[in-house]
Amino acid sequence: MAPKIINNAIAMQFALALILVILLASNPGFAAKKAKQILRGVKMNAIDQCWRRDLNWMRNRPQLAMCSVGFAGKMSGNAGRGLIHYTVTDPSDNAVNPKPGTLRYGATMIRGKVWITFQRDMRVTLQKTLLISSFTAIDGRGFNVHIAGNACLMVFQLSIFWEFRNMIDQESNIIIHGLHIHDCRPQAPSLVMNPDGKVVPLGQVDGDAIRLVSASKVWIDHNTLYQCQDGLLDVTRGTTDITISNNWFRDQDKVMLLGHDDGYVLDKNMKVTVIYNHFGPNCNQRMPRLRHGYAHVVNNMYNGWGQYAIGGSMSPRVKSEANLFIAPKSGNKEVTSRMDTIGNKQSWKFYSVRDVFENGASFIKTGFGGAKPNYNPQQSFPVVDAKFVRLLTRSAGALRCTRSTC
Repeated sequence: MAPKIINNAIAMQFALALILVILLASNPGFAAKKAKQILRGVKMNAIDQCWRRDLNWMRNRPQLAMCSVGFAGKMSGNAGRGLIHYTVTDPSDNAVNPKPGTLRYGATMIRGKVWITFQRDMRVTLQKTLLISSFTAIDGRGFNVHIAGNACLMVFQLSIFWEFRNMIDQESNIIIHGLHIHDCRPQAPSLVMNPDGKVVPLGQVDGDAIRLVSASKVWIDHNTLYQCQDGLLDVTRGTTDITISNNWFRDQDKVMLLGHDDGYVLDKNMKVTVIYNHFGPNCNQRMPRLRHGYAHVVNNMYNGWGQYAIGGSMSPRVKSEANLFIAPKSGNKEVTSRMDTIGNKQSWKFYSVRDVFENGASFIKTGFGGAKPNYNPQQSFPVVDAKFVRLLTRSAGALRCTRSTC
């Protein structure tokens, strides 16, 4: 056995011992069982097993960039030579004149690659929408960080030439990890600091937790999102190469929108991986809802829904693979919804393979096959049997990390 493999195995055993000690101190009755379940889930999770077994994860934070899978691929552009480490020490916010030490300063005023962490537990109430620069990682691990109570996050490059800009000038290489984002509110037109360090006008903004507008190569991992006035996550205007993983979406009507509107045909190029997420309780619809584009929805936990779980319009392509769908006790038990009257809905690619359905859940399949993700080697990952989805998603959402375990 290679030394690196041996060291990893020792680290995993030590991590398990640490978890056992922590759990035994708080609840000795089921500590061992819970610790083993957590460890099994981490081992099967292609993202978490890459970094959570590192007892020095806090010193090696940028290692996270090489752990992403799916259409975002490896986030190598967010690490390596030239990386600037920036710590948020001040939870206050000024939308047009950000102070050093604030989140907005790190996300907009620093040129080049920046890895943003937090000094302590904090609640950041943004005055206005925060626009995030390319090559930025926002890493909340180790502390209880909330972005809540007013404006929230957007990846957006201002331009009136949308169709041309989508091809040549997208905001890209962005990681959003380990945050609680909730109670986001709509914003009237206002002035904000742009990622190029200039104050610019920004139009009306809906109350979404995270909105991606004409972005590429964005990874959204291990966040807890809930109770926003519009949706929790919008992926729009030609955005592509996105991975949405290990998040906990709960207590929300409209959860995840993929595609701007029925007339925005550039979203045909959209590719999104939705993996290891926990949806619910109290989620009504859009998990996700697609227009035009393609989504690989794999190894997610669906804890009920109201109107539907996965829906779309304009002939989207969805491969639903090895998910666990638990239907609500009453009401609609069908997973899917097809929402427009254009074209032959039987030609839509709503493809289910190896999904597990409980409590009467069902999935109407149309357009069998033809919905393969065709990942390259940096994007690919093993798909776990759906019977293990509860374990896979047990740690979904923002993690409670200590210095040596996460």
